[in-house]
Amino acid sequence: MTLTLERQDLMPGQQLIGAEWREASDARRLDVSDPATGSVFASVPDGSAADARAAVDAAHAAFATWRAVPAKQRAQIIKRWNDLVMAHQEDLGRLISREQGKPLAEGRGEVAYAASYIEWFAEEATRANGEVIPAPVPGRRMFALKEPVGVVAAITPWNFPAAMIARKIAPALAAGCTVVCKPAEDTPLTSLALVRLAREAGVPAGVINIVTASRERTPEVVDVWLDDARVRKISFTGSTPVGQHLARRSADTLKKLSLELGGNAPFIVFDDADLDAAVDGLMAAKFRNGGQTCVCPNRVFVHERLHDAFADKLAGRVGALKVGPASDPASQIGPMINARAVEKIERHVQDALAKGARVLTGGRRLAELGPHYYAPTVLVNADATMACSCEETFGPVVPITRFGDEAEVIAAANDTPFGLAAYFYASDVRRIWRVAEALESGIVGINEGALAAEAAPFGGVKASGYGREGSVHGLDDYVHIKYLCQGQLS
Repeated sequence: MTLTLERQDLMPGQQLIGAEWREASDARRLDVSDPATGSVFASVPDGSAADARAAVDAAHAAFATWRAVPAKQRAQIIKRWNDLVMAHQEDLGRLISREQGKPLAEGRGEVAYAASYIEWFAEEATRANGEVIPAPVPGRRMFALKEPVGVVAAITPWNFPAAMIARKIAPALAAGCTVVCKPAEDTPLTSLALVRLAREAGVPAGVINIVTASRERTPEVVDVWLDDARVRKISFTGSTPVGQHLARRSADTLKKLSLELGGNAPFIVFDDADLDAAVDGLMAAKFRNGGQTCVCPNRVFVHERLHDAFADKLAGRVGALKVGPASDPASQIGPMINARAVEKIERHVQDALAKGARVLTGGRRLAELGPHYYAPTVLVNADATMACSCEETFGPVVPITRFGDEAEVIAAANDTPFGLAAYFYASDVRRIWRVAEALESGIVGINEGALAAEAAPFGGVKASGYGREGSVHGLDDYVHIKYLCQGQLS
């Protein structure tokens, strides 16, 4: 896939600190590879601790001015950012597809999804209302005001390089916060392009700062932000072990935290489900981005009465998926992000087969396409002893487990440290409410496989983290409450 953009300056090749696009402090560079081929096609600065400190200096200096900008004016700037993102949807979609690997149609779709959060929080900027509290005694007035927390450090993953940036930076700007950001080392280009468009929209210098860094240098960059008391909040999407580390390290400076961490989503098909709808829902939920999403179903439980019909129908659909690079318009599943991802998928499938699972379709690397491709796979006879049931596979593998009892399957679905998303298909309204309330998950899809929306609160429970992104609740994580009490008024 040749990366030709209408605006080549959307690939600045430098990081933004204050008003300046600059190299790393020691001029080191980080290569960016195409997952479809494994070949290097671009590079960005490999930022250091010095760059991280400079970014905080710039964000801290800009905070006093940005927080004083009237909410309506902040909203207008963020809306202009949204308009620019959508005006460059094709270029941004191509960047996403090239550095992340997803098919171009999905790349374009991610841009629209990212923009929906920018637009939503532009509107929410003018709705950060406080409260007038009834006073318990005469002559007193009591108020609760919402104020921006300060400098926010946003650390984003590689699987949605546009959407995750938008979902963190847009509410920060709307609340009046300033930002330092470290995008994933695999996908820095989309993030840099979005930040360039934000500056064009009128976001002042220092309000957004972005430091790109390799996997090896990421700890030194993030440690600067963890240790700096001027950074008042961390927003992170990624693995639970990293989230736990951030929480521990944030304790010394008592930062506010939003953590969207690992998942192990169950997908349950009850005996009263619409079979075709359940297959459609699983296809939508599981194979978006090649299975590389935190809310992908990781464990599929199908009632014994529907099991064989469901598995056969699903295997037919999965086996027909077109796998290929983003440069092929017919591609429905792209490459995995890197060699580590493919190795984990292969390990999970081999472990399942060794413990009694059977492949209905897929189950192998597609080396003829490139180094990072794996065939969409359906396994039956899966059980809780298998790695694919205990760990998040993060790939296009569907392990199916047969069940017979409602209480049994709810217990199995909840038997995990994680609680991000869960799905189930049923028609009995009494069962729907029983199961929805019994599932230990921050997000539940009921007869629906596509969950995310800018108006909905996105986040988990248990080891999947805390805090919410999107919705009216998404702004709350970027503000604190100040109580004002005025006396002697009578």
